[in-house]
Amino acid sequence: MNIALSLSYIGTAYHGWQAQKNALSVSAAVSSAIEQCTGSPAALIGCGRTDAGVHAIRYVANFRTESKIPVQKLPYALNTFLPPDIAVLAARAVPETFHAAYSAVKKEYTYLLYSSPHRRPCFHLRALHYPRPLREDVIASAARGFAGTHDFACVRCAGSNVRGSVREIYDIEFAPRGELYTLRVSANGFLYNMVRNIMGTLLYVSEGKITDIPALIASRNRAAAGPTVPPHGLYMTGVTYAEGELF
Repeated sequence: MNIALSLSYIGTAYHGWQAQKNALSVSAAVSSAIEQCTGSPAALIGCGRTDAGVHAIRYVANFRTESKIPVQKLPYALNTFLPPDIAVLAARAVPETFHAAYSAVKKEYTYLLYSSPHRRPCFHLRALHYPRPLREDVIASAARGFAGTHDFACVRCAGSNVRGSVREIYDIEFAPRGELYTLRVSANGFLYNMVRNIMGTLLYVSEGKITDIPALIASRNRAAAGPTVPPHGLYMTGVTYAEGELF
């Protein structure tokens, strides 16, 4: 049986989702819980890589099992073996052809930051502290310049093994959410550090260091864009499949 899991996790203690030989990963923790729960190892497939320190509100993974545990009971069973910073929210049987990464048609990431002259301990390693005032309207307008199908080489970090850098951003929005600001980006795929680089670029827009987003995109010049902001403000917040939301 092919099982899809909806997961949520705080990535602070982990070296990203992907299994690592010499570092703790989210997938290793979940795979261990599956083996303890079902009695058999499982090849766990995630919907995408998240880097060290990146979090997930909604993450999807799938695995195959011959376990007789009822699917609706799996979240309770798996959570017994998971640490408090990782949780299975839901489980469901999916077709044998389902692949958490390749079957996805849209993914969404959200970056959180707050603007304050002083640090907020409650946001430590959960949102970026930006100590200067933000030009909110200017950032929101510039963010919309990233929407559409473009070659996003200017916001792609070195280290990716993906050849092409053309992606389609379906929706992008920068907006206040109480004390926080959120940059929400949904696309058909993401390049390495793409959202973190877009956020860094928009901070440069707020500071007046970048004024023309279309020209920046056309340049394909990574050096002309803003810095890569830290990972702790980034969250995977949604995955959509051809048949719609799984959970």
